[in-house]
Amino acid sequence: MEGVGVDHLAHERKKAEFDVEEMKVVWAGSRHDYELSDRIARLVASDPAFRKDNRATLSRKELFKNTLRKAAHAWKRIAELRLSEEEAKELRFYVDEPAFTDLHWGMFIPAIKGQGTDEQQQKWLPLAYKMQIIGCYAQTELGHGSNVQGLETTATFDPQTDEFVIHSPTLTSSKWWPGGLGKVSTHAVVYARLIVNGKDHGVNGFIVQLRSLDDHMPLPGITVGDIGMKFGSGAYNTMDNGVLRFDNVRIPRDQMLMRVLQVTREGKCVQSDVPRQLIYGTMVYVRQTIVEDASYALSKAVCIATRYSAVRRQFGSQAGGSETQVIDYKTQQSRLFPLLASAYAFRFVGEWLTLLYEDVTKRLAANDFSTLPEAHACTAGLKSLTTSITADGIEECRKLCGGHGYLHASGLPELFAVYIPACTYEGDNVVLLLQVARFLMKTVAQLPSGKKPVGTTAYLGRVQYLLECKSDVQNADDWLKPAVVLEAFEARAARMCVARAQALSKFSNPEEGFAELSADLAEASVAHCQLIVVSKFIEKVQQDIPGNGVKKQLEILCYIYALHILHKHLGDFLSTACITPKQASLANDQLRSLYSKVRPNAIALVDSFNYTDHFLGSILGRYDGNVYPKLYEEAWKDPLNDSVVPDGYHEYIRPILKQQLRNSRL
Repeated sequence: MEGVGVDHLAHERKKAEFDVEEMKVVWAGSRHDYELSDRIARLVASDPAFRKDNRATLSRKELFKNTLRKAAHAWKRIAELRLSEEEAKELRFYVDEPAFTDLHWGMFIPAIKGQGTDEQQQKWLPLAYKMQIIGCYAQTELGHGSNVQGLETTATFDPQTDEFVIHSPTLTSSKWWPGGLGKVSTHAVVYARLIVNGKDHGVNGFIVQLRSLDDHMPLPGITVGDIGMKFGSGAYNTMDNGVLRFDNVRIPRDQMLMRVLQVTREGKCVQSDVPRQLIYGTMVYVRQTIVEDASYALSKAVCIATRYSAVRRQFGSQAGGSETQVIDYKTQQSRLFPLLASAYAFRFVGEWLTLLYEDVTKRLAANDFSTLPEAHACTAGLKSLTTSITADGIEECRKLCGGHGYLHASGLPELFAVYIPACTYEGDNVVLLLQVARFLMKTVAQLPSGKKPVGTTAYLGRVQYLLECKSDVQNADDWLKPAVVLEAFEARAARMCVARAQALSKFSNPEEGFAELSADLAEASVAHCQLIVVSKFIEKVQQDIPGNGVKKQLEILCYIYALHILHKHLGDFLSTACITPKQASLANDQLRSLYSKVRPNAIALVDSFNYTDHFLGSILGRYDGNVYPKLYEEAWKDPLNDSVVPDGYHEYIRPILKQQLRNSRL
């Protein structure tokens, strides 16, 4: 066995051509964010109550109870250490286990903040902040997910008693999937069709108490439970995703969230002077956090795969020398390094989205809605793009780790199983691309009237130029010019949008056209979203970035990200004729040489994520690279190894071996 404390990756770390400490600050967003996350990550990692390496061996009931214990311990530590809201959020993040608290803080509270009146916020938020009530977000139903307008749960106003009657008229109207609902939440923000005087006023949010605050029993008329095991072992099975049915449950009128629409005592519906668009503000916020989460999940997978690729050796030994490090194979680099670049790209586009959200919020407060449709389309598209790439990327990283990637101890199967629902929740990824397509088609249709596209669609204002321009790339190094790369991506996206718009115009019924061309429209949305990520990455590397060699590394990653997409979607670039086959070939040559430039810095680039071994939860991704002894050790901890002779030997194995099976025809 190797000695304790040996760094098996030290030789890799010595190769770094940049200041890793400064890169950690860039990744975190600021020195303040770096110091905060570093301190809290270490606090969680050093606390044995937060261990998570045993999740796969627990039964569902033990797993769930263990999560409740951790959530309670986290709450206790937050109180004892008097952590600020910002610190508490980091602590929950580094505990790294899906729990009812995610929905309470991430959906229930923001929903009341976004859609409750001032009085409602004063009443409910203090209770929620102190966790004297625990909330969830009950929107999705058994028969309806993405189509919120199709929800069937009803909330009927009863003027006799000044109450709403919440009811599930059908089996398919059962609320289905809300996290925290199954066993924990005392309250929910329930989305239901508002019925007043027999008239349907569309879907609205209502605060409904589900369980008694004394004995936790469901209140009269409420049927509630867990929807069962989900994909993967451990993973999201720590969460009590629930089913909920209402049998004419009555709530006071003032528990309808009334910031946008009010129902008066007399049963009149009154639109407040607060615009309906504010509801979108909440969606923009939630989707922006999902993009940020994508960068963290992908970077975890990439960190594991990169470290293990440097530890693992296969083939290529000459005359008894050591075998080649897997990371030195071009096939490994061409699969791994674009994912490394994508993790950084998503981190920076997530950072930019935070600023966008702040800007939109300020404008909404001043009754300026001009940027809202674009911001809404932008966050919808980026949510779809980043979660799809991340889900596939985690699985790719598992394959990059060979056979050992399939072991639970690699951390990758659980990371994958925990992450993939992100492709569906908060908007199915394909449905979201079609929303973006609608926005793009509308933008193109308004161009002749002189309406200037804003923000991320501003390039469509130069559509005439982009339809005609020809790339002037002469040699491989021209592909390292920001203007050249941007123009290729803008021309591709613009030409795809215009082609789709022209195809749509041939249909007499636009809706029929949209349905028929939906797959093509989704591709145009992807091109548009990839352009956003590329342009934001380029903007980032054009800033003043301190630290020796840091900016240089980010530039390399930026061009790997862009040129890899160009290579992967070559059909788009060639069929829209924005570049020639020769130029495409030069881009590929450049991409190969960029992989060689990343190679010596690969380990340092994943060290810059600053993840503790606890947070990574992977033997293959250990900081010290001491993989094999630890895998061997871990194997013996499996409950199956508790006894040398397995349970069942005497009943089933021995009779076969001794040929003692009765009535055997053998």
